[in-house]
Parts: sequence; structure tokens; C-alpha cells
Amino acid sequence: MYDVIIIGGGAAGLSAAVYTTRFKLKTLIIANIPGGLVSEAYKVENYLGFISIPGHELVEKFLKHAKAFGAEMIQGRKVVKIEKIKDGFKVTTGSKESYEGKTLILAHGLKRRKLNVPGEKELSGKGVSYCVACDAFLFRDKVVAVIGGGNSAVTGALQSSELAKKVYIIYRRNKLRADPIWIEKVLSKPNIEVIYKTNVVEIKGKDNLEQVVLDNVYNVYKGSKTLDLDGLFIEIGFIPDNSLSNQIGIETDEKGLIKIRQDCSTNINGVFAAGDATNGSNNIEQIVTATAEGTIAAFSVYFYLKGG
Repeated sequence: MYDVIIIGGGAAGLSAAVYTTRFKLKTLIIANIPGGLVSEAYKVENYLGFISIPGHELVEKFLKHAKAFGAEMIQGRKVVKIEKIKDGFKVTTGSKESYEGKTLILAHGLKRRKLNVPGEKELSGKGVSYCVACDAFLFRDKVVAVIGGGNSAVTGALQSSELAKKVYIIYRRNKLRADPIWIEKVLSKPNIEVIYKTNVVEIKGKDNLEQVVLDNVYNVYKGSKTLDLDGLFIEIGFIPDNSLSNQIGIETDEKGLIKIRQDCSTNINGVFAAGDATNGSNNIEQIVTATAEGTIAAFSVYFYLKGG
């Protein structure tokens, strides 16, 4: 029986583990992707103490710190079931492994939003990707596109531009919405071109991606609504995954985010939540707010277990 089981190994979960272990609480972290989305970040330039650091390097530091005081960690496992038991909670992974804890901290973040167009599912992993950091190297000297206009899409385009011959950003609005510093960098890159006010409505290819169909004429001279590509990165944001919280009746808001109080507690006694999956921190999805909520959740777990 663990004192606390932390579901999720991103900034919120790892920050929580630093504190729970320092409180001498027996801590288990179950992380499908160690480091969460931070591990996929091209560069992190807004986390205090690091002017600029690749996401995977920052994650290495997070992981080392989280384990330094004795936290146990199970990597590459996804929790698929949560049950209320007499003395706490039982969690089960997709590998049928079960663990019991007196308390839970839900820090599993969000899941990627899909484009939901014809050809997307069939060509996923065959030129269609949802992770630039994972797959950019596959498209060296080739032509790729990134769909989206936020920080993930813009930084993804920058990372791709270091390897690809040509990078398109396809965005449905008439202005990118990433941080101004990232927009400035992407617009200055000669091999990046932004296609505004345009959506991808179909993805085509036989064995691999060959082209995308647009809802707007891209090449006004040829009148074409198709764009030939070797790779397509879909970076259109994230949505809540309520598959766990619904199992034990955790309340969510109209967006599907877990409702938390000031102390990161939920409506279920013994269950706390932190990070992007919650409606806390004014819905600001940043590393610094995730680590802050993870810290608050850890303190709250400590006081809860001590009866304070």
C-alpha cells in the first residue's frame, strides 16, 4: 500500500513526487510517457533558470530530481482503471498490473486532438505524425507541413526546418497565435511558408502520405487545392481525457477539465489533481503552473494523511 500514487509523469506529477518523497510518503509514479509533453518540446525558454533548454534535457533533470528522494516509477504503462477500495484506491494498468494507494494525484495531462479527416487514421505512422520531436528526423531534405497556429505548431515548424527542405504551416486563421518571440523566429526562416485561412480536409496516399487536400486554393496560378507532402505533423491542441476521472465520479467543468479547489483537492476524498488536466491556474497550460499545482497537491496529500 503506497501513501500516494501519482498518475502521470509530466511536470505536475514529477514536481509532486519531489515533495511527497521529502515528506517521507511512500510514492509511486505511473507514467506512460516520462516527462509528458515537455519531453517533446523543441526548446523551453520560459522556465525560470533556463534561458533556453531542449525539452528532453529538462525532462532528464526533472526525472533525476523526482527519483532522488526515493520515489518509485513505472514507465511506459498507462493506467486504464481506478477503483475505490476500503483503505484507498486501486489502479490497474493496461498490462493488468494493479497497485494500491491511500491517496491519488491525477496528473495525466491532456490527449492530442485529432484532425478527424479522411485518410488520417489510415496514414498515421506512414507520413502522418503527432510528434515533431519524435519523427522530424524521418523527413530530412523532404517537404513537410505542420497543421496549427499555436506554440506547438510553430515550434514544431522551427524544429522541422532544421532538417526538412521545405516546411509549410497550414493554419485556419489569418494570424498565428503562438508567443510573439516564436512567430518572429518562424517568419524569418527562409524555408518556412505559412498558408493562412486554410484547412486540410483530406489526406491522401497509397502506402505512405503523398498529398493533402485543402479547402482553399493554395496555388492561385494553377488553381490547385492539393499540396504534395512527404510528412504531415498535426499540432492542433489537446483535449481532456476523462476515461479515468469518470470511473470514480470526479467532477469536471464544461470543458471536461477536472474541477479542483485551492488545495488541488477534488470532490472525491483522497483524490487530488494537478497540471493541464485541471481547471486550475486560470487554465494557463505552462510548465511553471503545472509544477506549482503538483507542489500544492503534494502538500495537500501530506496534510490529508496526517489528518490536518
